[in-house]
Amino acid sequence: MDRAVFLVLRAFLGAIPILGVAWILNVPYYLGLAFTFQQVVVVLLGLAVAAAMLQQPYGKKAGALEIILAIAGFLSWFWMGYNFEDWMVRMADRTPDMWGPGIVAILLMLEGLRKSAGKIIAGLIWVIILYAFFGDLLPPPLEAEVFPPTKVVLYLYADNNGIPGLVLRVVAQLVLAFILFGKLLEVSGGATFFNDLAMGWMGHRRGGAAKVAVVASSAFGMISGSTVGNIMSTGIVTIPLMKKSGFQAKYAAAIEAVASNGGQIAPPIMGATAFIIAEFLEVAYQDVILAAAIPAILYYLVLFLQVDSIAAKFGLSGLPKADLPKPFQVFIGGWVYLLPIGILLYFLFGLGYNPGLSAMYSCGGLLVLMILKNRALPTSEQWTDFIFGGGANLVPLIMIGGAAGVVIGVLNATGLAFQLSLILTAIGQSAGILVMLMLTAVIAIILGMGMPTAAVYIVLVTVVAPALIDMGLKPMAAHMFLFYFGLLSMLTPPVAIASMVAAGMAGSDMWRTGLVGMRLAVAAYLLPFLWAFNPALLFDGTPLAIFYAFVSAAVAGWILARGFQDFEPTSAIGILWPLLLLIGALFVGSSTIWFGQESLWAIALSVAGSLVLLYLRYRENRRAVAAA
Repeated sequence: MDRAVFLVLRAFLGAIPILGVAWILNVPYYLGLAFTFQQVVVVLLGLAVAAAMLQQPYGKKAGALEIILAIAGFLSWFWMGYNFEDWMVRMADRTPDMWGPGIVAILLMLEGLRKSAGKIIAGLIWVIILYAFFGDLLPPPLEAEVFPPTKVVLYLYADNNGIPGLVLRVVAQLVLAFILFGKLLEVSGGATFFNDLAMGWMGHRRGGAAKVAVVASSAFGMISGSTVGNIMSTGIVTIPLMKKSGFQAKYAAAIEAVASNGGQIAPPIMGATAFIIAEFLEVAYQDVILAAAIPAILYYLVLFLQVDSIAAKFGLSGLPKADLPKPFQVFIGGWVYLLPIGILLYFLFGLGYNPGLSAMYSCGGLLVLMILKNRALPTSEQWTDFIFGGGANLVPLIMIGGAAGVVIGVLNATGLAFQLSLILTAIGQSAGILVMLMLTAVIAIILGMGMPTAAVYIVLVTVVAPALIDMGLKPMAAHMFLFYFGLLSMLTPPVAIASMVAAGMAGSDMWRTGLVGMRLAVAAYLLPFLWAFNPALLFDGTPLAIFYAFVSAAVAGWILARGFQDFEPTSAIGILWPLLLLIGALFVGSSTIWFGQESLWAIALSVAGSLVLLYLRYRENRRAVAAA
C-alpha cells in the first residue's frame, strides 16, 4: 500500500472512533453545535464506506480507483448529513440533487458491505432492494406496494426508517463505545491477564488446558463481544496448550470456538445484538443482561462439564503446576483490569446511566489505571492500535447497521414483513408452536451461514418475531430465541465461521471441528426451546419458578455431558446407554413445562438425576482405586 493511500485510510479509520466518542460524550452540545443523530450516523457510515474501499482493494494494493470510490462514498453520505434539515422540509420534492447522490451513496455502501462483511449479506441486501423496485410484479402474497423509484432511493437514503435509522443509531451510540472499551482492554493487556488468571486457576486440573480455554474465553469474550476476535485473542494461547496436553486438534479447536462464541451471550457486555434487542423491545439494556444471565451460565456450565468428561474419557491430566502462573501473583499484578468492569456495572445498574456513556466512563477509568499501573502514558503503538484498530473493528458493524436499515425499511414499507409473518403464524396454528420454533431455528441457522449475528437477528426479528409473539411467546423469549439460533450459525457446518477460524489455528479439519463444536454447544441448541415454554429461565417468573427452572436445566446439562462421555459407537450398549441418558436429560430439563413451573415433581426429578450421576461417579472412583 502506497504511503498516500495508507495515510488516507488512517484518516478515515481514526475519524470513526473520534467522531463516535464525541457524539456519545455530547461534545457538539458543549461547543454550541446542534446535530441530529441522522446527521452523525450518516457521516460515520460514509467514513466506514471509505475505509472499506481502501481496506479491501480490487487488486493487490489500493490505488487511484479505490481512493476515488472512497472519497465518493464519504462525500455522498456527508452530503445527506449536510442537507438533512433542509431536506426534511422539502422531501416530497425529490429533486436530482437529492436522489442523485443517494444512488451513489447506496451503491457504494453495498459495495463496501460486500468488501467488509461478505458476499452473502451483500447479496441479500441487493435482493431486498430489487424487491423494493420490482416487488409489485410478483404474485400475492409476495406482491409489494408500488413506489416511484426516486421515492425508494430517498426513503432508504434519508428517512429515519431507512438506512440512517434505529440500528445505525444503536451502533453509533452504544455498540461503538463497547467495542472501544474491549479494544482498550485488549491493548492494555487485559486479554493476557484473563488468560494467565485462568491458567493459574484451572491449568493443573484434569483437562486443565481446555478448562483454561473455557474460563479465559468466557471472561474476555463477555467484554470483547466478538467471536472471531475472541478466538484470535485467547485461542492463540489455549489451542496449542490443549494440543500439547493431549487433546486432539478437533477437540482443541471446537472447545475454543464454542467458548469464544459464548462471549456474545455472556453479560455484562455481550455482543452488538444485545443492544439492538433492547431497542427493538424498547426495554432497558439492563433487562436484556438479566434475561441472558441464566442461559449464559448454563451454556458455560454444560461446556465445562463436557470438557471434563472428554478429559476423563481420554485420561488427560492437567498441566504441571510448577509451569503455571501463580493465580495470586497474576491477580495482584493485574487486578486493575477488573476495576473498569466494576465501573461499568456501577454506572449501568447503580446509577442507571446510558450504556454507551457507561462504557465511556469505563474507558476513562481504564486509561487512568493503565497510566498508574505502568507509571507512564500509553505508548504511541498502544494509541495507534486503540484508535485505528478500534476503527477497523467498527467498520463491518457500521456497514451492517446501514444494511439493517435497508432490511427494516423495505420489509415494512412494502408490507412484505407483515405478509411473511401471517404465513408463519398460519404454519404455527396448523402445525403447532413446537414445529414453528423448529422451522424458525433452521431458518436462523441457514440465514446465519456467512452473515454476522446482528444481521441475522435483524432480518428474523422483522419477519419472524411478530409471528412467534402472536403464537403466545413472551417478547423477550421470542427475541432471545432468534438471537441464539442466529449465533449458532457460527458453529454449525457447512459454513461455521468460528469453527473454521479455530480449526485453521489448530490444524484441524473444519468439518470434524464443526461437528464436535455442535455437540459441545448442545445447551445452546436446546435451551431456547425451554425458555420458549418456560420464560422463568429468562428471569421472567417468581423466584421459586426461576430456581426450579435453573436447577432442572443444570441437572439436564450434567446428564447430557455424562451421556456424551459414555458414547461408544462400536458397541450396542455404548449407543443405547447414552441415548437413554439423552432422553432422561430432555425429560428432566423440560420437567417444569410438563409438571408446572413450581412443581415439586420437577425438583424431585432433578434430585433423582443428580443421585444417579453421583452414584456413577462413586463407582468409577472405586474402580480406579481398585485398579491402582
